[in-house]
Amino acid sequence: MALTVGLVGLPNVGKSTLFNALTQGSAEASAYPFCTIDPNVGIVAVPDERLTQLQAVLAPNSCTPTAIQFTDVAGLVRGASRGEGSGNQFLADVRNADALLHVVRCFGNPSVAHVDGSLDPLRDVGVIEDELILADLEVIDDELPKLDKLVRTDPRSPRRTEFETLQTLSAYLADGRPARECNLSPEQAASSASYGLLSAMPVLFVANVDEQADGGGVAYQCPDELQSLGADVLVIAAEIEAEIVSLATPQEQEEFLMAMGLQERGIDRLIRSAYSMLGLITFYTFANEKLQAWQLPRSTAVAQAAGRIHTDMGKGFIRAEVAGAADLIDAGSWTALKSQGRLRTEGRTYHVEDGDVIQVLFKV
Repeated sequence: MALTVGLVGLPNVGKSTLFNALTQGSAEASAYPFCTIDPNVGIVAVPDERLTQLQAVLAPNSCTPTAIQFTDVAGLVRGASRGEGSGNQFLADVRNADALLHVVRCFGNPSVAHVDGSLDPLRDVGVIEDELILADLEVIDDELPKLDKLVRTDPRSPRRTEFETLQTLSAYLADGRPARECNLSPEQAASSASYGLLSAMPVLFVANVDEQADGGGVAYQCPDELQSLGADVLVIAAEIEAEIVSLATPQEQEEFLMAMGLQERGIDRLIRSAYSMLGLITFYTFANEKLQAWQLPRSTAVAQAAGRIHTDMGKGFIRAEVAGAADLIDAGSWTALKSQGRLRTEGRTYHVEDGDVIQVLFKV
């Protein structure tokens, strides 16, 4: 299953332009608010040099990278949590996301109207954060009376933890603080996970800067201000990224990057940042001449990873043969790796590491 990331932000901040750059799609991107009505959804392969090298060495019949699904919804405005600008529907479209990309306008193009009439990144961030918090508060406060009645009727109800967690979150959100900053225990977090709280999701702020800004500089110095929020901030010129992906060949794209003085595409940095933000790693399988990359939370046991590949593998797990991708690339084949004694046998409690190549032995 692909990692899912929702793009949020005010109207006219460059979300759809960034979405098009990410997905090489054709979502409408215009200089007026609400040009996006229905959500745009695109699935993007994660750039993976190790997978490319493994493919070159192993020559599989098929090669499948990991992927990220991006969902771009219309710009949110004050009152979105109450339905302004169809905000409730737009918020619902990203409730199933694993993380949010909050695109913040940091460019001063006078031909692109700002919904609030002036450029103020911190104010804009506050508007969106407030709407996410208010939307979550509405969800929780709708549910609390039902749980209260249930717990009063049955004091030993298995949903007591859920009720108490929602009470804690309600007070926290009412104080104007996002749920992600509430120090919940693992049990509490699990009990509230089904609500898809928007302000509980990890968030990466994307500072969309002027085209003139290079990879390290910024035409309008808002990213420094955004850093004060205590969250990850990635600086990207969405218009440049859209120009890069519009070029016909990889060579043309490489030449464009060199001309702009850029080491790599900003969207590649963005995808890696989304991985890092969620604590994900990549492992690989090679079986039946099929090479595949898989996403996995860091510190996951190999038996759980086997279940991610196929439920039968998880249930009937016996052991796993494991090698690092670099070792396999160096050896040139799985057979050569075995003969060199560089293949490890691991039990079900082994924690999969980033770059592991795994063959699972299991019984049906």
